[in-house]
Amino acid sequence: MSALQNKIDFVAFVSVTMANPNGDPLNGNSPRTDYAGLGEISDVCIKRKLRNRMQDLGHDIFVQSADRSDDGSKSLSARAAARLGKAKDFKDSEKYAQKACETWLDVRSFGQVFAFKDTKGQSIGVRGPVSVHQAVSLSPVQVEDMQIVKSVNGEDSGGEKSRTSDTMGMKHFIRFGFYKIKGSINVQLAEKTGFSSEDAAVLKECLRTLFVNDASSARPDGSMEVHKVYWWQHNCKEGQYSSARVHRSVHAEPNAPDQLPSCPDDYQITLEPLEGLEPEVLDGI
Repeated sequence: MSALQNKIDFVAFVSVTMANPNGDPLNGNSPRTDYAGLGEISDVCIKRKLRNRMQDLGHDIFVQSADRSDDGSKSLSARAAARLGKAKDFKDSEKYAQKACETWLDVRSFGQVFAFKDTKGQSIGVRGPVSVHQAVSLSPVQVEDMQIVKSVNGEDSGGEKSRTSDTMGMKHFIRFGFYKIKGSINVQLAEKTGFSSEDAAVLKECLRTLFVNDASSARPDGSMEVHKVYWWQHNCKEGQYSSARVHRSVHAEPNAPDQLPSCPDDYQITLEPLEGLEPEVLDGI
């Protein structure tokens, strides 16, 4: 595998239609919004989807969803012990971290804190080179609530005609939202974790196909879509421009600012040129 030599910045525009992209557990699992009414998708949620895609593509992942566990491990500590062995068998924490990075793609991408009984009471931290911002919608989103009713009781009601309270439920969704995801890859940290150019190519494909195999009752197939991915590869380790300037160079504006957008075609994406730095532009799936 070839070492990463150039800093990378990326931006993805994604749409959400009649779905809940990321529920807030402190607000009844309603879609996340800020005080201005803009929709939000947490960085943790985005990295969960990236990890799932990495796993779909056949790569070993440390932080697996319970329903996606492919090795029978029921906890992170069990997975670490099964693959790495006991921490006390390593000369120092750096060797342990190095082995973890070699074993799992998500560890050498996003980093990880190993704080288990097996790590001799100390935390072993790995700083990952891939940073992902929380996504924010470009316009306010309309959050709607729908009362739903199950056709059968979850528990015995004790009577033939009575219904228990668990037959009633609530579903939350937004009618439409257009979100901007931003991220970067730091070369200095990539050198420490062993994150390679091939790993960067995997991340790019995962970003382009972010919502493949991600359907659920809250996010039906086709309700979430990646429209465009902008991928800048600088000509040096430090970057020709700051990540903030690169991320600002591409933006989407509503065609009719006085109307609430209802579909991706209601936005115009504009790319401001940066001298000596051209992005690779990919269509999403």
